[in-house]
Amino acid sequence: MKVIHLHFGKDGGAERFFVHLLGAFAARDVEQTAFIRPRRGWRGSIDPRVRVVEGTFRRISITRYFLAAKLRRLMRDDPPDVLMAWMPRASRFMPKWNGGVRVARLGDYPPRLDYFREIDVLICNTPGIAEHVVKIGWQRPVHVISNFTATRIGAPVDRSLVNTPADAFVVVGVGRFVHRKGFHTLIEALVKSPGTLLWLVGDGEERENLQKLAASLGVQDRIRWLGWQADPLPYIAAADVFSMPSLHEPLGNVLLEAWAAGKPVVSSLSEGPRWMMQDGVDGLVHPIGDAAGLAAAIERLRQDATLRRVIGAGGRATLDARFSEEGITGAYLHLFTSLRPKTP
Repeated sequence: MKVIHLHFGKDGGAERFFVHLLGAFAARDVEQTAFIRPRRGWRGSIDPRVRVVEGTFRRISITRYFLAAKLRRLMRDDPPDVLMAWMPRASRFMPKWNGGVRVARLGDYPPRLDYFREIDVLICNTPGIAEHVVKIGWQRPVHVISNFTATRIGAPVDRSLVNTPADAFVVVGVGRFVHRKGFHTLIEALVKSPGTLLWLVGDGEERENLQKLAASLGVQDRIRWLGWQADPLPYIAAADVFSMPSLHEPLGNVLLEAWAAGKPVVSSLSEGPRWMMQDGVDGLVHPIGDAAGLAAAIERLRQDATLRRVIGAGGRATLDARFSEEGITGAYLHLFTSLRPKTP
């Protein structure tokens, strides 16, 4: 099987899943070419068996036409079975084609469908996204296939390197510093959890506002701002609890990473966690934006080591049962095989 991927995303959990899926396909002898943005920090993590084409995509630009010409030439000289666009931006780049199947993989709720004029099949990573696209008018096939993450966890980061005592109780949050990720709620929760130290792994436009909030609440001395990390797993592995306080989270790849590390998860009841998690089994949940509820969940875990072990083990069990590499990759390849035009 041959697959061409079109991916013009930047940096984040979705990109880590993209890299994981490329590697899983390569391990199963799928021939792949990936069109990506230049100078991506995760470029070096792509499996060496994948052919990579770097180029800048903009809606109206000369570079777009050069990139499109490369794609057409490749499709002519080495026709793929599947053209796979990642997210709406790449879907707009999808060419007209009668030689195989064109799919788009969605990890969020698109506001409209005009991005997908040249798409034959949508693959959504949660049932909620699939229901949404049908509700707003999608009439072609739609399938739900979720994500997996790497389950081989490396060594935890040395706490002394990030100014953290070995015996501190550490909660970690990971992601882009944008309002929808809800890090302001996590900082507010520190007020009601005085025995907790917080690691924030990430960066973004809200950093200054978050730092001002921490200073105004008097909790800045209990926060370590660790910056953007290409691999957040060593920080998750070194923490006691993982928190995902998002206001909007279609799935939550980093939640899968926390489960892989065996860490107890505390999450808001945003879209993805509401579908993925069972309260008290593989995580503790709280209402969106509820700092008091988040603090209460953190305190329960801080004071009860047995509960931490139970919730951590429950998360790993859910990961293995529902979000394994074998299951997710197999679902993609089964779908691609079923969609290929039948040879007379």
